[in-house]
Amino acid sequence: MELLELDETWCAHNYHPLPVVIAEASGAWVTDVDGRRYLDMLAGYSALNFGHSHPDLIAAATAQLGRVTLTSRAFHHDQLGAFCQELAALTGTEMVLPMNSGAEAVESALKVARKWAYQVKGIAENRARIITAGGNFHGRTISIVSFSDDPVATADYGPYTPGFDSVKYGDAEALEAAITPDTAAILLEPIQGEAGVVVPPAGYLARVRELCDAHDVLLIADEIQSGLGRTGKLLALDHEGVRADLYTLGKALGGGILPVSAVVGRRDVLGVLKPGTHGSTFGGNPLACAVGRAVVKLLATGEMQRRATELGEHLHARLGELVGRGVAEVRGRGLWAGVQLAPGGPSGRSVSQAMMARGVLIKETHESTLRFAPPLVITADEIDLAVGHLADVIGG
Repeated sequence: MELLELDETWCAHNYHPLPVVIAEASGAWVTDVDGRRYLDMLAGYSALNFGHSHPDLIAAATAQLGRVTLTSRAFHHDQLGAFCQELAALTGTEMVLPMNSGAEAVESALKVARKWAYQVKGIAENRARIITAGGNFHGRTISIVSFSDDPVATADYGPYTPGFDSVKYGDAEALEAAITPDTAAILLEPIQGEAGVVVPPAGYLARVRELCDAHDVLLIADEIQSGLGRTGKLLALDHEGVRADLYTLGKALGGGILPVSAVVGRRDVLGVLKPGTHGSTFGGNPLACAVGRAVVKLLATGEMQRRATELGEHLHARLGELVGRGVAEVRGRGLWAGVQLAPGGPSGRSVSQAMMARGVLIKETHESTLRFAPPLVITADEIDLAVGHLADVIGG
């Protein structure tokens, strides 16, 4: 525990970590500094879709480390073009803007949408507005928390960035009513992660696409958590047969090796950025691109998506057995589940701590919801192990 105390003494952070100090990790398991193993049912909230220390990703990173890891933005390098081409081909898009963190990708997409609004749609300067959804989580920068309704994310950070209109998630009528001639884009998570793995009503996302087409509005899909195989499809929007104009990707794009993110989408939209108008010191660096290419190669086989589908069915079936036995509801798709604890029972935090004591790592959100996002390499037996412990903890 001395290492954790040192961390809390010298490191400022916005999280409430479980009292376990991780030292090593492999596959779906992590080991603390005392040698105790834990089953990771979080996968870094989908940053580790392919498990810890996946050999293909480690090999790609190691090979690139021996060549070049960072170049000046004044020069191209041999990984960038291939990474952009391969990621665009995988996602069925036309252009890629590499960045680092998920929040940077969202900020970049917002900038692109506003620039497109003025240069292409013809909205008067400084009047462009972007519609967002209540309960969202897109990051923690000033602009992003400006359209959050989570007091933990917003308290004491004002004044906030203007230009955003929030509507209830899943309510197509409210969204339609919010659209004006100054609306440039609609930014949504196809499945809301931080809100508790909330899946919108059937037909909602298709209706959003129809409204965007009817009003010449961009659809920006934040697939940073939901994308890259997590739900059983490459992208969560694929379940609805809906295409976005821009997608933000991150987390699993770096394979658990390093931060990698990107905005991908239509050429006529991303193309409003010209040389010198937007950039990043580290975005698209050689090491990031090498790892990103290895991630794309893993996803191109479809194996990870199949695993998420098949094992996701098993996860949801097992968790569903606990409904009425300490669990009120199970939501989600693929290897992604939000477990709503029954009223009057233990808090999400206490359940998370009890599970940790049993060697299983999960995390609560909004006090009474548990999030399950195990690595896509997890096995059915490991899922059974985790759900069995949960049943014991909540008395189910």
